[in-house]
Amino acid sequence: MLRPFALLRQRRFAPLFWVQFLGAANDNVFKFAFTLLATYAAVTWGGVDPRYAGFLIGALFIAPFVLFSATGGQLADKVEKSRLIRRLKDAEVVVMGLAALGLTLQWPVLIYVAMFFIGLQATVFGPVKYSYLPQHLDASELTRGNGLVEMATFIAILLGTIAAGMLLNTFDERGAAMVAAAIVLLAIVGRAAAQFIPHSPAADSALQINWNPLSETWANLKIAHRDRTVFNSILGISWLWFFGSIFLTGLAPFARDVLGGNETVVTLLLAVFSIGIGIGALLTDRLSGSKVEIGLVPLGSIGMTLFALDLYLASRGLVPSQSGTVPDFFALDGAWRIVVDLALLSVFAGLYSVPLYALIQSRAQKTHVARIVGANNILNALFIVVASIAAAVLLGSGLTIPELFLVAALMNAAVAAYIYLLVPEFLLRFIAWVVVHVLYRVRSTGKDRLPDAGPVVLVCNHVSFVDAIVIMGESPRPIRFVMDHRIFKIPILRTFFNQLKAIPIASARDDPDTLQRAHQSIQQSLDEGEMVCIFPEGRITGTGELTPFKQGVRRIVERNPVPVIPMALRGLWGSFFSRYGGEAFSLPLDARVRRGFRSRLEFVVGEPVPPAVATPELLMQRVQELRGPEF
Repeated sequence: MLRPFALLRQRRFAPLFWVQFLGAANDNVFKFAFTLLATYAAVTWGGVDPRYAGFLIGALFIAPFVLFSATGGQLADKVEKSRLIRRLKDAEVVVMGLAALGLTLQWPVLIYVAMFFIGLQATVFGPVKYSYLPQHLDASELTRGNGLVEMATFIAILLGTIAAGMLLNTFDERGAAMVAAAIVLLAIVGRAAAQFIPHSPAADSALQINWNPLSETWANLKIAHRDRTVFNSILGISWLWFFGSIFLTGLAPFARDVLGGNETVVTLLLAVFSIGIGIGALLTDRLSGSKVEIGLVPLGSIGMTLFALDLYLASRGLVPSQSGTVPDFFALDGAWRIVVDLALLSVFAGLYSVPLYALIQSRAQKTHVARIVGANNILNALFIVVASIAAAVLLGSGLTIPELFLVAALMNAAVAAYIYLLVPEFLLRFIAWVVVHVLYRVRSTGKDRLPDAGPVVLVCNHVSFVDAIVIMGESPRPIRFVMDHRIFKIPILRTFFNQLKAIPIASARDDPDTLQRAHQSIQQSLDEGEMVCIFPEGRITGTGELTPFKQGVRRIVERNPVPVIPMALRGLWGSFFSRYGGEAFSLPLDARVRRGFRSRLEFVVGEPVPPAVATPELLMQRVQELRGPEF
């Protein structure tokens, strides 16, 4: 778990991390402190009905995200990013200075105005932040960087909220002055951190700014919609904000009315939620193998559903605490179950969100990344507003807070099912990676030779029944495997490879119709820019050695002149899944398996071979060189 933190020692990432952390902490010190003042001392601090003060403050902060995210996206694409970030931090110092003046002089109108402008500053900073990362991080670092930023954001929210409560221990001039000093100090430190952000060229310096937020918002949504993967990722992130906002806004009444807890219990639950998100964000890099692993998204959605459902079950019929303290809360039957449910729910939420942000950054058109992030922020804000309205309506109709959590869990179950039906191969690919890495100690070499985009044919030696599973788990992209049609007669494997959209193939002698359909599917896949993997030996080896490559690969590249990448697997010969000593899967294990649990396995990728010279003989030679002698 130490590897992700290496980025925090590098100038290309560390200054942005601290700018984001300090900014998020400062926003939440300011918002939460003023929410407390406007709620518990409404006469002095604004005269707004305390039941609606929190909603008004939240609305003022989020309104700029709806109105100006499109404009912020344009600025982030047009202007050199380090300069824009420094100007935004200058603006934060000024706005927090105005807020501090309002707090010191007890001018609530000035504080409300400052709340809107600090929301505007955050609106513009979001697209800059997320478009900065793909400029300075490699593709293999994007998930790691996004995980750290996500962790920083939620930990900062937690610490800012706690700090606001500690500073504002009294609702008078002294408490307000403490908050005023803190928000100005944090703004100044954040501005100092911004000075170290390296030069980041504009993505589109010739861009003409459209200052009409409505027409530009629509234009940004159309830009995002051009790439279905990007737009689906935006919708996925927006759904998380819908789901998460229900739980975040429900924590306080849940703690008070269901658990009988005081504000310390609210803080405890918020801490569990925030730390869980951070852990999930860090786990994403660990589990993804340093690639953009979209398979974590359906897994995360399934976990969110299960633990949200159990949170409802754990709190149903619970007898509230009487004194409201944290020790009394933990004395309740089921208290630990509630904490664990909330923690795991948020961990899976972290697994869900980070790959989607990384996917947007890696797949979006490079000159439009910030504008697409702006479109994402617009939809996020709209989903949050809809979630707030839906929660208010449901609670007004008589639902309890646990029942509201149940509704959210059931809605998320529908989303999880939809994601799985939309991209089943992504979840299966991730599960395959986990299984393979549990069974073996896998080392990959040359994976960077697999292209991030575009059609390519992969060829590999065929050692066992799990070769395809190992390869797809190590690949940064989905692969269409061409498999012997007889494998599809094995029930479990048939279901698995059908879900992965594998292509069954047969010889002309065995089944000419299947062969023709296979070549049509291969051609269509390559025309659509996909990777296709074949095993040119035509069968699993029975000796551990390569057998002559068949002519099928020649016919494929003649029809589709795309690069061919040779690959090799080492270490599977002698495993339970190979034909070492007899048929695969045969028993007894101890009599014939020489490579057991946690044995070493290597996946080696070679240099691409131009289609004009990709003969079966040359490809076999390259695969043999990559394979070398079995260890």
